[in-house]
Amino acid sequence: IGLVNRRTMAESIEGAEGKTEIHDVIGVEQAINYLKQRNYQEAVTMLQEAENPEEDHEYLGSDDNWQKNRYKFGEIINGIIDDMDERERREKVFVVDCDLQGSTGIDSIEDKYPEIFIKGGVMERNNYSAAAGFGFDEDKQGIFATFSAFSEMVNSEIKMARLNDSNVLAHFSHAGVDWMADNTCHFGDNIFFTDNGLKELENTRLYFPADLGQMRAIIKEIFADEGLRFIFSTRSAVPQILDENGDLYYDEKYEFQPGKDEVIRAGEDGFIISYGAMLYRCLDAVEKLKQEGKDIGLINKPTLNLVDEEMIEKLGNKEKVLLVEAQNEKTGLGIRFGTWLLQAGFTGDYDYMGATKLGHGGVKAQIPYQNLSSQDIKKRMEKML
Repeated sequence: IGLVNRRTMAESIEGAEGKTEIHDVIGVEQAINYLKQRNYQEAVTMLQEAENPEEDHEYLGSDDNWQKNRYKFGEIINGIIDDMDERERREKVFVVDCDLQGSTGIDSIEDKYPEIFIKGGVMERNNYSAAAGFGFDEDKQGIFATFSAFSEMVNSEIKMARLNDSNVLAHFSHAGVDWMADNTCHFGDNIFFTDNGLKELENTRLYFPADLGQMRAIIKEIFADEGLRFIFSTRSAVPQILDENGDLYYDEKYEFQPGKDEVIRAGEDGFIISYGAMLYRCLDAVEKLKQEGKDIGLINKPTLNLVDEEMIEKLGNKEKVLLVEAQNEKTGLGIRFGTWLLQAGFTGDYDYMGATKLGHGGVKAQIPYQNLSSQDIKKRMEKML
């Protein structure tokens, strides 16, 4: 005898009752109306008086056009599949959601192309397997999206998809610790676990764009690639990276080259290596160091799990190298990059910074609490000089 407890989600919450979107977020107005009906005036007042936290630090080397990359993932995908007719889209693209479509940006795919979109529910393991099953055939792409913290749930499914030569493009948002309101349980700080295959199977790529311009270029370049591709983004917004002339570094003319590291600023006294939402913070630190006469360079590493031999050779001639990330310091790029340098004969000073503490709550407080602010980065580099 089987027993099924079937109940309505979000019962009695007007506008949300019976909808799976309740797993994502409830709108402020919906929450206020619900709390008013139950006479929780103190909670209503707190929501009404709450102010949106804003970044109050002026970052050198980037603009003030802050964008959330995670929201744009689906729009970029739509721009690619717009050129397909309906039959081709149905045959070649399949999108699986984990009831987080609003937060991961794939709601725009659901809105525009519902025929290739399925709400898989809160079942990451099943949903990744479904995307991989669709992508088992050549020229087909399974698309999957959820939070980076939940990437640890699907390691076995990722391994099986890799062994079956499946094609899956996965978007893991909320990577790192930046602006992570849900705190430690939602830290996406072990994203390198997704690259869990043997070296012989080099069909897995991890990409972490620095801003929206680079995100757009990366997805367009790797969309049709074979194998497993992971795109990471943060919960937080990021500014656009500028070149030394004050122009967009990742403009419309930029072409992404998988596996290639990028020199954002040249330097003779040493280099900082970073990626994702930590790049603009590192750039701020680098610009301020340069103002003080310390010629430190900055390198962006958007492809996380491939060695750029040319760049490693370049760094081998430098005396000071510092890697900065918002990943778990025990499992992130820092421990890998140091090994790559040693294998190339590096004899200088190397150090790395990453997340080391349980969350402290809040949003913009998370990065400074981990000692990863641009001021902290600058101090660490100064200590090495």
